[in-house]
Amino acid sequence: MRTALYIRVSTLQQKPDLQHDDLHAYAARTGLEIVAVYSDVAMSGRKEGRPQLQALMRAAWSHAFDCVLVWKFDRFARSISHLLHALDAFHHLRIRFISVQDQVDTDSPMGKAMFTVIGAIAELESSLISERVKAGMAAARVRGKPLGRPATPQRFVEHIEELARSTEMSIRQIHEVLKGRVSRSVVGKIVQCARSQQQIT
Repeated sequence: MRTALYIRVSTLQQKPDLQHDDLHAYAARTGLEIVAVYSDVAMSGRKEGRPQLQALMRAAWSHAFDCVLVWKFDRFARSISHLLHALDAFHHLRIRFISVQDQVDTDSPMGKAMFTVIGAIAELESSLISERVKAGMAAARVRGKPLGRPATPQRFVEHIEELARSTEMSIRQIHEVLKGRVSRSVVGKIVQCARSQQQIT
């Protein structure tokens, strides 16, 4: 089974040797073929931009391997939420996930049961968030607070329409001219609308 290792240490003073040796030994014992090693050094578990973890997830979606092997959950996931989303992606891609120290293997009966529990927790979390959002919106309505995104100021709309009609600038270029004061998606909608009306006239 083609296997990718993921290793992480939080500081430059820490060495990844223990994780590296344990994971290679486990792979040798269980007949896993290591085809890639992803290692983030001096990266906090809560840091969003772990480049090697991101590379591993991209490779997973490309079906570059069939199994992900980690030393421990906390070496892999930033949070419970991140772990849930990653395991859900692996399940969808039919990628086996093994955490050696936690003794969890999603191919084992216990691992499959754990995944079912994790899925139920994720669904419950989603339902709770949805209920909180609905309750918050209801409370805002009672207090007469406006809901949704604020409208784009008319001066920005007119500026975007003028640039769309009088230049061949791309949506990205017009967005840069406005220096982020209007979201790119809104800029795109206004530009497309202005140029389509220009073609009609």
